[in-house]
Amino acid sequence: MQSQPYITGFKPADSGPLARFLPPLEEGVISAWLSLQTLSGNWLLDPFGFSPRLVLEAARSGYRVLVTANNPITRFLVEIFANPPPESEFIAALADLGAIKKGDERLENHLQSLYLTSCEKCNGQIQADAFLWKKGEHVPYGKIYKCTSCGDEGERPVNEEDKERAKKIAETDTLHRSRLFERVVSLKDEDRIYAEETIEHYLPRPLYALSTIINRLDSLEISKERKRALTALVLLACDGSNTLWSYPEERKRPKQLSTPNQFKENNIWKMLESGVSLFAESGSPVVCEAYPTKIPESGGILIYEGRLKDLANQVKREIPIAAVIGSVPRPNQAFWTLSALWAGWLWGKDFVEPYKIALRRRRYDWAWNATALFAMFNYLNDLLVDGVPMFGLLPEPEPSFLTSAMTAAWCAGFNLQSVAARTELDPVQIIWKSAQKPKPEKVNQEKFKNALGTFLSERGEPAKYFYVHVAGLIALSENNALKQDEDEFDEALRKTQHLFESVLKDDKNFVHYSTGENVDTGLWTITKGRGDLAPTETLSDNIEKAIVNYLQKNPNVIFLEVEEELNKQFTGLMTPSKGLIYAVLNSYAERIEGARWKLRDEDIASVRREEVKKVFASLEEIGNRLNYDSSLDDKVLTWNEKKKPIRKFYILASALVNKALENADEQTVLVIPGGRAELLTYKQERDPSLKEKMKKYKLIKYRLIRSLLEVSVLTRETFEEQITSDPVEKSTKQMMMF
Repeated sequence: MQSQPYITGFKPADSGPLARFLPPLEEGVISAWLSLQTLSGNWLLDPFGFSPRLVLEAARSGYRVLVTANNPITRFLVEIFANPPPESEFIAALADLGAIKKGDERLENHLQSLYLTSCEKCNGQIQADAFLWKKGEHVPYGKIYKCTSCGDEGERPVNEEDKERAKKIAETDTLHRSRLFERVVSLKDEDRIYAEETIEHYLPRPLYALSTIINRLDSLEISKERKRALTALVLLACDGSNTLWSYPEERKRPKQLSTPNQFKENNIWKMLESGVSLFAESGSPVVCEAYPTKIPESGGILIYEGRLKDLANQVKREIPIAAVIGSVPRPNQAFWTLSALWAGWLWGKDFVEPYKIALRRRRYDWAWNATALFAMFNYLNDLLVDGVPMFGLLPEPEPSFLTSAMTAAWCAGFNLQSVAARTELDPVQIIWKSAQKPKPEKVNQEKFKNALGTFLSERGEPAKYFYVHVAGLIALSENNALKQDEDEFDEALRKTQHLFESVLKDDKNFVHYSTGENVDTGLWTITKGRGDLAPTETLSDNIEKAIVNYLQKNPNVIFLEVEEELNKQFTGLMTPSKGLIYAVLNSYAERIEGARWKLRDEDIASVRREEVKKVFASLEEIGNRLNYDSSLDDKVLTWNEKKKPIRKFYILASALVNKALENADEQTVLVIPGGRAELLTYKQERDPSLKEKMKKYKLIKYRLIRSLLEVSVLTRETFEEQITSDPVEKSTKQMMMF
């Protein structure tokens, strides 16, 4: 397998509607991958329909994208993002809704009154942005507001009036809960209990507000375009008003329908107002039609409202798929269940029916995920000719998810071409090609062990278990050993995990840096006891050298240019993290013109060489003052007394200390520029083996040598005191460690 460079994108300007449930993908990745391909046509297939952003980006790159979207909510998001109504329509839609009468008052005023509170400072009547609750209690304990009169803002305790208002609204809760419930399932439906459990994640006040809004939504006589805009805003309110908003924010991306111990109840009218800009600014329009409507060759989106297996035969006959793209779905019980609920609220029971299974299922384990993905990959491979590339993105790639997805794809006949990973927080990028189903082979434990050892050796420094796990999955895939025919997926996944545990725990050549015993914690490396597999140069040292070389040849570059160049050199699982790149840039370079980087004047190669010469000369002069004889050998200056070495100064212009440590002894002192201090600290924090080695040796900076020259009376004792009191500073900035 030939590793491909990790494709760098950029974070979207805003997180967008329902972002906490949708795949956290960088923009620009799919268009960059497509630009590198030579495809036999311009039809793409997204069999997952899990990421509206990804589909839109591909379509805007000039491709026709067929997407299967069984979830009515993600389907609606694709449609609304592809052709968003103008901002004026969103504003008008909200105005139309607000103007409806609720009794004698406007609906806008009525809904705002639900969130009235008093300012703690000036006692004026204001709207709360949110109320704060503790799980299981019947009244809120706090509120968040910003008073426009006196400027008081922040979190404040609720008063008795706030509590009474919450109690009063709860008195009619049963009626409104029942109304919304009946939009999802009928009273006699066997799935009634599941819908009831889901609606329990809405408090009485937001449920009343939603019931009031949705009831008016059906009867509101407005244009189709304005109705789309209003539906989008109400969808945002449906998400913003449930109890899954932890406070303080802990679970930014909830996966389970589980109310946190403390949570935030958002102001629904303010949620509606915030949606205007979120939906209206979703990019240039894209042709978007429902299958089987024709779309132009210049690009667009064709949505199939169903499952891939129902589409397979039709696609095989009518649409030549040139490539497959998609964000591989991972289990999200919260979003899938809420999607069924929201679909019923917005469009009625008929829209829930094809997706009702999402209401029933409460537990999604990794074996279920592998089984479901295998079925999807299997249908997908059947409709493709051999050799069609698939670019899969796996966001939030914990090891179990990767095992599940890679096992399912391999079983369905997709041949692994490349895996690229940056950190365990970034999507893993996998390229497969459609092929014939492989014949399973038995696991060769020695081959597997060597694959892990080779990876750790090439990395040259301890790696998180995440990377070790991916390296092992690649080896199993290449050896056709991810699953045996007689095993169900749950058994296959258990065997794979057991293989990792037994190899890493039983072979003493694998070293575990962790406070826990589980293999998936801490860092792993390999000892020098395995011959050719012994670590060589470290990844962080190689990246440091590559960045400096690039800056020397390319002055005034932006971060993205540096990152893209590094990703070409360090592919696959060696992709450098943004944190490491920034650590090196901050050590050697300075920002100019805002976003551009250039080498500091003192780190230009010729200038730094002269500085090193001066440090050698200064140390020799200090040695003479202390009555030592000095000798020079390459980068090491030694102070001798009676031909016996007393101190050895290893003078570096970089933070590449590993080579120096190979020949270091108790007399060794490492001498580095002050600008390398934070970088060296960073390296020690990500490499406990280096941190342990560094404890044995003294480390001083150039500036200490210069200051010692100014000391009029310098003795051997004061010199030793000075070099002991020159520690490497810890960064005052928060560092991204990996």
